[in-house]
Amino acid sequence: MFENYKVFKTEIAGRSFVVETGKMCALSSGSCLVRYGDTTVMCNATASAKPREGIDFLPLSVDFEERLYSVGRIPGSFLKREGKPTDKAILTSRVVDRPIRPLFPKDMRNDVSIVMTVLSVDGDNSPEIAGMIGASIALSISDIPWNGPIAGVSVGLIGDEVIINPTAEQRKESRMNVTVAGTLQKINMIEAGANEVPEDTMFDAIMKAHEEIKKIVNFINGIVAEIGKPKFEFESTAPSEEMFEEVKALALDKVKFALDTDDKNVRDERLQPVIDEVHAALDEKYPEETMKIDECLYKLQKYIVRHWLLDEGKRVDSRGIDEIRPLAAEVGVIPRVHGSGLFTRGQTQVMTIATLGPVSDSQLLDGIDDEETKRYMHHYNFPSYSVGETKPSRGPGRREIGHGALAERALLPVIPSVEEFPYALRLVSEVLSSNGSTSQGSICGSTLALMDAGVPIKAPVAGISCGLITEGDRFMTMVDIQGLEDFHGDMDFKVAGTHTGITAIQMDLKIDGLTPAIIKEAFEKTRKARLYILDEIMLKAIPEPRAEVNEFAPKMISMQIAVDKIREVIGQGGKVIQKICADCDVKIDIDDDGKVFISGIGAENCNRAKDIISTIVFDPEIGAIYNGKVTRLMAFGAFVEIAPGKEGLVHISKLDAKRVEKVEDVVNVGDTVLVKVTEIDSQGRINLSRKDALMDIQAKKAAENN
Repeated sequence: MFENYKVFKTEIAGRSFVVETGKMCALSSGSCLVRYGDTTVMCNATASAKPREGIDFLPLSVDFEERLYSVGRIPGSFLKREGKPTDKAILTSRVVDRPIRPLFPKDMRNDVSIVMTVLSVDGDNSPEIAGMIGASIALSISDIPWNGPIAGVSVGLIGDEVIINPTAEQRKESRMNVTVAGTLQKINMIEAGANEVPEDTMFDAIMKAHEEIKKIVNFINGIVAEIGKPKFEFESTAPSEEMFEEVKALALDKVKFALDTDDKNVRDERLQPVIDEVHAALDEKYPEETMKIDECLYKLQKYIVRHWLLDEGKRVDSRGIDEIRPLAAEVGVIPRVHGSGLFTRGQTQVMTIATLGPVSDSQLLDGIDDEETKRYMHHYNFPSYSVGETKPSRGPGRREIGHGALAERALLPVIPSVEEFPYALRLVSEVLSSNGSTSQGSICGSTLALMDAGVPIKAPVAGISCGLITEGDRFMTMVDIQGLEDFHGDMDFKVAGTHTGITAIQMDLKIDGLTPAIIKEAFEKTRKARLYILDEIMLKAIPEPRAEVNEFAPKMISMQIAVDKIREVIGQGGKVIQKICADCDVKIDIDDDGKVFISGIGAENCNRAKDIISTIVFDPEIGAIYNGKVTRLMAFGAFVEIAPGKEGLVHISKLDAKRVEKVEDVVNVGDTVLVKVTEIDSQGRINLSRKDALMDIQAKKAAENN
């Protein structure tokens, strides 16, 4: 039945990698089922027969679809089915999109869809890597025009050893988590999180990854040679050279003048009359191609910016090639919030707000990996006013989720552990104005906000981007690219880190890839710029985290209790813990491993709750004196609660030094009394003595006076 069924096998990082084609998804342009160990991902690529009208870009969609059955779980939502993609799925889609997109023909407008469906996950073998390679195979064997294949691997670092596609246990020990993609010749995507790894170490790891990538690309080429389809012809949407030359003759000098300013608003004001003039001159000649006139104007701007940079070493805002735009940093800019930081680089400005909360405020996750909660969260908002536009807010899109995750990844290595700082943390970066590299501005603003909030981060983090212009074998890089250099350049290479090393990388390309020389130069330029931003700007605004958390932040105390004592602290039906919370005006969270987190408005209340819990879990000692509360009276004595759930009897003979006729003559229900533990019998019953406690205190005072 399946006469076209083929199986191709190789090994990646010493583990089996199997590709099956011709059995499933027969109507896709290109389809494959990839198995990496027991991780299985179905990958499909399809394209529309005709181009989409009225657009000037490639309508490519890349979707990484998580299925919870892949890890044997039923979704936790009310509907009990997968809903919108998780942030992790969106981030994976972006990681696969970035190395694939630049390899499509620039003038193709046919819709292209790539779908990676995760069917099973074994933990050691990444479905993200399997999906990326599978997507490349599906595209390569399809009839869709594409200049691949690409392949990708993940890279870890344990000690000084670089590990390709680390296992689950190795990932726990690894100092970095880097995804690298590339072709046979070049690297065309890097996504990294790292624990302050030096640039040289990172570079060597990327080069080692490329050696493995070359082997996988050769494997894919073998599949294409056997079953690949001829690529279909498409209708080019590129404007004619004749039209471009006409636009160039009409507007070259005027566009040069318009672009030659460091103010985005001035640039836009200057450009609009030129655009109107060109349309007035050419719309009648090209009545069906007015959109192509706009493409020519864009192409002309790109031509000017690139030649200024590559041939003249000139930037649109007259900066030097390695000069950073004017910088400013402030903290404490918003009252009552727990921490705030404002970071400005040229016309890019980001404000980050830090909020501290109890650990129970951590985010619950419902994905296919083993991460169930997230204590540190970073969110990024990019409103339309930040670029001078008007459009309604529709919630975070893929870009916002991606930039927030990049900032989160950059700061994660310096966030103190829950034992050191028992808080959940949420950072929100509000982009106030954007003219290039807002994601890196959010990293700087977030460091300021954390320090302002009194979070004892291990080191401050800054981020900066590096751009690229290429022409044949020539290339030049420039630091701190603004929007125009990003739009018309070939690369946005974002690197964040501390004084010690790199904490995050994200590389966006518009070309087919980077050589080792370009990567090395980008690392060096971003390192120097990062250190300048840290030392000359950020640490002058706030040299170290504040000694205490903000007065409006909840006060937090953590403690450890024995697991077998958790039930006593909670009490029957939660009565004990609820009483502590009510009496002390605090919130208490207890983990299954016995970690206790107490949060409240004041440290005094938190400490009082901690003392009560300590009394409950640490069994009373014979001879110790406690401050207890009378709970009930009997003819033979009074019962006194020395801690919630811990009650003992003070016999009538032990109520006072003198003879007591009636218990009510000495104490009443609700009285607070000092008692001494005199005995704990074999059944755990506690005998107390008010008389002995008073005598001990009197003896102690007498000794002090003498």
